[in-house]
Amino acid sequence: MKVFPDLFQFMAGEMTIGDLNGLPLLTVRDIALQGWKLGVKRLVDMLLSGMALVALSPLMLLIAILIKLESPGAVFFTQERMGLDARPFRLIKFRSMRQDAERHATWTTENDPRVTRLGRFIRKTSIDELPQFINVLLGEMSIVGPRPEQPQYVEQFQQSIPRYMDRHREKAGITGWAQVNGLRGDTSIYERTKYDLWYIENWSLTLDFKIMLRTAVKMLFDRSAY
Repeated sequence: MKVFPDLFQFMAGEMTIGDLNGLPLLTVRDIALQGWKLGVKRLVDMLLSGMALVALSPLMLLIAILIKLESPGAVFFTQERMGLDARPFRLIKFRSMRQDAERHATWTTENDPRVTRLGRFIRKTSIDELPQFINVLLGEMSIVGPRPEQPQYVEQFQQSIPRYMDRHREKAGITGWAQVNGLRGDTSIYERTKYDLWYIENWSLTLDFKIMLRTAVKMLFDRSAY
């Protein structure tokens, strides 16, 4: 696809610049995950998420028990997020804050007093994200993809960040290209969008496995999350 731009707006993926009678002509890359590739990615998601839930069930049971012992309230925390085609779904996590603390739409900050002692540990190790394999099995998420945001943030970001809604051309992910490159939480939304769009325009199964491997390494050795 070739477009004639009025202004040089933010572009994420690779592009080539041509010339039309002295005017700039951009060749922009489209979404890479189409056709039969969608079926392959879905099959991999189902197989790996099913295997993960079985293999991690003892750990998840232990975490559930510890959450109940530490503080009153539910084991799981669910929150509305925006997924594929900006459709809402309920994202599932282990509860890491005091009951009802996360209903307020604010970013979690370092040393946030709402986070419990166990919650701090499971957030730093990303164990709190493990129940999202259920979202993957239900077809609401993928293992790899742009991280989903709450509706109010999507409304805000689409007004200020060019092409932000293009993130929703693929399913949201448990992990993503932005996250393995150190962008998560309240870090630059502009930079996260840039990485997310690059992933969407350059998707491959090899890239997905690379992101999964780097995510596993970060879970074991990176303690920067809060």
